[in-house]
Amino acid sequence: MLMHMDLSRFDTMDAGELRSYLAFLLWHYRVVDSFWFLYTVDERSQSEAEKLNERVWARVSGLAARDLLSRFKITADGLKGFAELLRLYPWTLLLEYQIEESPDEIVLSVPCCATQEARRTRGLPEYECKEMHRREFVGLAGQVDPRIEVHCEFAPPGERPPGYDCRWRFTLKPEEDTAAPA
Repeated sequence: MLMHMDLSRFDTMDAGELRSYLAFLLWHYRVVDSFWFLYTVDERSQSEAEKLNERVWARVSGLAARDLLSRFKITADGLKGFAELLRLYPWTLLLEYQIEESPDEIVLSVPCCATQEARRTRGLPEYECKEMHRREFVGLAGQVDPRIEVHCEFAPPGERPPGYDCRWRFTLKPEEDTAAPA
């Protein structure tokens, strides 16, 4: 999987240095994503940047899910496997997703989206991220179990309760929906 990379530098790092480097990588992952979006808005338009972002995250989320499932030997399907995957997904760490699990659903909440907060702080309008995240989550969930359904409860720039930027629910399709036709 890591062909053509020299990872020998990590052999000499202690746990603290490895954590620090991981934090650096995650931070720059977010910075690249942010500047890519902002520069696309500058060169094209907000609408075009949002559409491109939807396409990008629909594609890369599935790739990330496949890689995480393989690297971390996640074999559970359904909501259990999806919860395991979400806990390893970089954006869970970056945006501090709150994940609540029950037998019938997973609820993912984001109290304060750093991306939206940065936009608000700079006087920029909130970015319409609902469709991008829907596609991202469909891409992630589909790699774990195609029965997982993605439901947005609320997301910017729409109305939402104080203290939250977005909330998503993940459920399994009822058995009759997944049965083969007679």
